[in-house]
Amino acid sequence: MKRLAVLGCTGSIGQSALRIAAQFPEKFSVTSLAAGRNVELLADQIRRFKPEIAVVIDDAAAAELAKRLPSNSTVAILHGIDGYCRAASHDSVDIALTAVVGAAGLQPTLAAIDAGKTIALANKETLVMAGEIVMRRAQQKGVDILPVDSEHSAIFQCLQGQRREDVHQILLTASGGPFRELPAEAFSGITREQALNHPNWSMGPKITIDSATLMNKGLEVLEARWLFDFDHEHIRVVVHPQSIVHSMVAYRDGAIIAQLGIPDMKGAIAYALTFPERLPLEQPLPDFSDGGTLTFQDPDFNRFPCLAMAFEACRQGGTVPAVLNAANEAAVAAFLADRIGYVDIAAVISGTLDSYQAGAAADLESILAADTFGRKKAEELIRLKS
Repeated sequence: MKRLAVLGCTGSIGQSALRIAAQFPEKFSVTSLAAGRNVELLADQIRRFKPEIAVVIDDAAAAELAKRLPSNSTVAILHGIDGYCRAASHDSVDIALTAVVGAAGLQPTLAAIDAGKTIALANKETLVMAGEIVMRRAQQKGVDILPVDSEHSAIFQCLQGQRREDVHQILLTASGGPFRELPAEAFSGITREQALNHPNWSMGPKITIDSATLMNKGLEVLEARWLFDFDHEHIRVVVHPQSIVHSMVAYRDGAIIAQLGIPDMKGAIAYALTFPERLPLEQPLPDFSDGGTLTFQDPDFNRFPCLAMAFEACRQGGTVPAVLNAANEAAVAAFLADRIGYVDIAAVISGTLDSYQAGAAADLESILAADTFGRKKAEELIRLKS
């Protein structure tokens, strides 16, 4: 039996992981649950899975959670970054599923690595910000990092049994989001509700906005660069609106291996939690008899400048990706709060990057300093625009 820490348990990935754990109780037990402020759902999860540790964002949320649990509850309630790190690295954890959103996932993931835990990684920002540090530390500790993102899971599967030196190119597929065919001149009128209406995937608001701007795909380029140790010149983004081909790997003999499935995260989550085993999830297969077609095209970097900026950040390396990520998180939060418009997201990120002097990603402190700079500068630009 594998003992799980689920960080981000009230989000879409976390809830799917817990459904898998409930479906296969002989294979999984849940030791730690970590959420943000959704104490109502977390309390329900605690009652169902009976973890040893539960974590929330601050002491106010911790007090509210305690009120919602029975007086005889034995769960230890923690809060803040220290709580997340303890939940991920607890002695009774085998696998830490890091599914929190944004930079908040970095330090708990490092704590889990230092404790020798297998990482099921759904928090791409961890590798975006500090990929070199994280992968080096995982290698030193002998820790496996297994991808949960559907695209990176697909690449991981396509690489199995193959020689690294035979790889020609990684092909990351992207749905193109809700504005794939929208004329550029209409972007200035895009509303929050339109941007949150993703055509294929059900995700949280931040990731959904990132998918609309294609920044999510840019962050996945940076994640792939470190996860699979290929530079940006060997990574290509291909727009695939049907989201059936989750990604591909091209080899030097001209062969391309692809991984296909319906647009559902449960398969990728389960594969990371049970690798190399595959669970009988009873997922439906894509319908190849309905006469539908699978189409592919290059992304438009002019209409989606966030993707172009992510590739450039990948090329520059160092602390630039941490600044990119921080500025994007600030800009997306401002857009969701109706403080700036949709096109301002890219403008804020670009302005932040233009004002930054790149440095080496020497240690965690330099990464966190770059993150702080990115958020502070982005907020200055947001105030000017709002």
